[in-house]
Amino acid sequence: MSRELSPREIAERSLIKKYRKELWNPFIAAVKRYELVEPGDRIAVCISGGKDSIVLAKLMQELQRHTDRPFGLEFLVMDPGYNPANRALIESNAALLGIPITIFESDIFDVTVQVEKNPCYLCARMRRGFLYSKAQELGCNKIALGHHFSDVVETTLLGLFYGAQLQAMPPKLTSKNFPGMELIRPLYCVHEDDIIAWKNYNHLRFLQCACRFTEARDASGDGVGESKRQEIKFLLRELKKTNPNIEKSIFRAIHGVQLDTFPGFKYRGGEHSFLEFYGSRQDVFEDADT
Repeated sequence: MSRELSPREIAERSLIKKYRKELWNPFIAAVKRYELVEPGDRIAVCISGGKDSIVLAKLMQELQRHTDRPFGLEFLVMDPGYNPANRALIESNAALLGIPITIFESDIFDVTVQVEKNPCYLCARMRRGFLYSKAQELGCNKIALGHHFSDVVETTLLGLFYGAQLQAMPPKLTSKNFPGMELIRPLYCVHEDDIIAWKNYNHLRFLQCACRFTEARDASGDGVGESKRQEIKFLLRELKKTNPNIEKSIFRAIHGVQLDTFPGFKYRGGEHSFLEFYGSRQDVFEDADT
């Protein structure tokens, strides 16, 4: 008689079996394509309590278990001022899924609630600083965040529509304020819809961004609310009805930027004009017009 699997075992098995094509394969593809994990790394997986960071934690555990290039893991939860119920949900999910979390506290919610302009941006910046600091304290050289394929596409459109810039979200970057530290995004090729499908399959309930700025979104019937990012989600949802591959096209576009066709661009903080290269590369610009 076969033994009944625990919720943790079912969740882990579903990652590499039922959702292998949707979750495990694109996760591994990102790790390899962007060289995100190296032997000897000690990586702090940053867990917010939401579905994305929990999936990331479980995938990183599986990678550590099966790799022939050993690396270390820490699982960090920063409590920015959660109410007791939200913190308890994070702790119970971690226990259920076998994620050995380290919790530390900050006062981010108290600070950002007093800010009227761009509180979410400030919150994200402060979170990252606290996470870098704690990870470094624990001997880590990298932090891993749960940004996924859908975040990459949405961020690109947000920059274009509302920031007047063509700017993507890179799969990894080095920290300016914490020398020797890197940020990696191993879910870079994983679609949000597939994360949601895994969550629902395993009957899991995760934390939303538990602050007052997301109340409108969570209370709305369509899941959109009033934020610009949710507006972009709704736009893409509508566009996919007539072009199911539109997100893939945007994703591929940021991997194949044609700088020769742009009148201006920034590189390493410096602004450049196509006129700097026009005289010596005129044939390139002529070809682009045909």
